[in-house]
Amino acid sequence: MSEKNDKTERAERLSVFKTYKLYVGGKFPRSESGRVYEVSAKTSAAGAAGKGDWLANVPLSSRKDARDAVVAARKAFGGWSGATAYNRGQILYRIAEMLEGRREQYVREVADAEGLSKSKAAAQVDAAIDRWVWYAGWTDKIAQVVGGGNPVAGPYFNLSSPEPTGVVAVVAPQESSFLGLVSVVAPVIATGNTAVVVASEKSPLPALSLGEVLATSDLPGGVVNILSGRTAEIATPLAAHQDVNAIDLAGADDALAKELEIAAADNLKRVLRPQPVDDWAATPGIDRMTAFLETKTVWHPTGSLGASGSSY
Repeated sequence: MSEKNDKTERAERLSVFKTYKLYVGGKFPRSESGRVYEVSAKTSAAGAAGKGDWLANVPLSSRKDARDAVVAARKAFGGWSGATAYNRGQILYRIAEMLEGRREQYVREVADAEGLSKSKAAAQVDAAIDRWVWYAGWTDKIAQVVGGGNPVAGPYFNLSSPEPTGVVAVVAPQESSFLGLVSVVAPVIATGNTAVVVASEKSPLPALSLGEVLATSDLPGGVVNILSGRTAEIATPLAAHQDVNAIDLAGADDALAKELEIAAADNLKRVLRPQPVDDWAATPGIDRMTAFLETKTVWHPTGSLGASGSSY
């Protein structure tokens, strides 16, 4: 009799649905507007069973949420840009470690978000984890590639070194909800910038779950801030924001990209225009790192130079 009751009790247990929230300043707020919108699984080309079903209600971010995210990113910029490149690399590698431990969760979320088979979703997640490791290795090497000594006619050392641009707004790719997202966020923070990310409008769940990993990976709060909602509604105030220094338009269509580029001109933001990407898993190169770097050049006197050599 007791065994039958146990089976009945187990059968009546309700599922615990995940509540997705924004990631701003190292915390997980709901949108200040109180709004949400429904996200459904994407139907695969083969029409896999169960696809197209409701997945979650996610926050519909407002202009106020975007402004709050910029404040958090600016607050975090000093500490993050001032950290050693080696330390930033350690933290990016830690993100990869944490993702590896939650790999199955992300495989499931990416499969639902993009309508992929489990094997294809796993390949996307593995590539995203490897991408964090790749950029972790670049943090203390990029300065050697884009900086260095310059020959000048005079008794001076002339040295150029890269410095981060500042707060970067990132419009994440719409179709590649996880690998594409990592591919545009990792290079921004690897070089010492902080980011405000507008997640894929149709498939925001992998991005919002990434916030949970970032929060437990030693990344200081505010270095990455993740917003979900209508892309145009969030990106427009970010492009016009006077305390945003640059914007990556990777996930904007042609019409929106033009609108955002015009808005960004108001305070001379650096703008990375949308670029066609055939395969996000391909080796990315260093272009997305150098896009948000400034070059500082320092002149330093060498002292008197005579026949016997430098007295410096």
